[in-house]
Amino acid sequence: MPGTDARPRSVDGTVTVTAGLDGSPESRAAAEWAAREARLLGLPLRLVHVWEPVPEPLVQAPLLGGETQRHWTERIPREAAEGVWARHPGLDVITEQLSGRPAEAPARAAEDTELLVLGSRGLSGIGGFLVGSVGLSVVAYAERPVVLVRAGEQAADEHETHPAGVPSAATPLKPVVLGLDVEKPDDEVIGFAFAAAARRATSLRVVHGWTPPPSYAYGLAVDRALARQETGALTEVLRPWRAKFPDVEVTEESPCGTPGSHLADASREASLVVVGRRIRRSPFGARIGPVTHAVLYHSVAPVAVVPHG
Repeated sequence: MPGTDARPRSVDGTVTVTAGLDGSPESRAAAEWAAREARLLGLPLRLVHVWEPVPEPLVQAPLLGGETQRHWTERIPREAAEGVWARHPGLDVITEQLSGRPAEAPARAAEDTELLVLGSRGLSGIGGFLVGSVGLSVVAYAERPVVLVRAGEQAADEHETHPAGVPSAATPLKPVVLGLDVEKPDDEVIGFAFAAAARRATSLRVVHGWTPPPSYAYGLAVDRALARQETGALTEVLRPWRAKFPDVEVTEESPCGTPGSHLADASREASLVVVGRRIRRSPFGARIGPVTHAVLYHSVAPVAVVPHG
């Protein structure tokens, strides 16, 4: 949780917000989002450039040799840092280079950061993400919160539409949306969402989607009873958090239906969507979970995946 003494620290002992860079438009969007978040948190921004070492035969080639590789691995983080400094004067920016496989190095970077931010390509023509194998692997294995940001994401996209009908960073921020499972609520996920809404000075919209168990015979009376039960359970889970964050306006929604689809719909009017991922290790690898997986692919807003036990 932001503000605690147990924050992970980088190798030099600094608490940071980290963005992964590879020179792509989506990674540049991630760096820009991470810069804004670092300012909100009052933390330095750490730009990590991950590169795969060139195989020895290619190192010997005149056009793809070691000097060419060093040029690009130094240029990408330097140019990104210069751009961030220009747009965010006074922000402390740290650059770092990591070598290794693209799916492994970002996960290592996440071990000693407050928050890891990665870019993801947007789906052409429709809302949502195109999450590659690297992004999915990092989300599945990282034990710190990971935020995915679409290419082309702008600061104005997180704000309410201006009365003139144009995007504007001068209007209030859209709500933070939290996807919550009332049967297995986790303090890490809930606390992350409340803190994110508080530092944005915006509201929190909590969405708990549910489906009747197969054993139920569908009927109007039964549906209403189940709806009241789910709504009451959500209210009870959020009660202590409302008291802890009295300045955060909270709206509660318990719609019947697939949770992932309701969260995807809610993302259209969100500055950030927060979902959880249970940390589970098995012989078949880590799992993201069906709801979080659906949100990653269909959310319009940036998505924060918060791992929990």
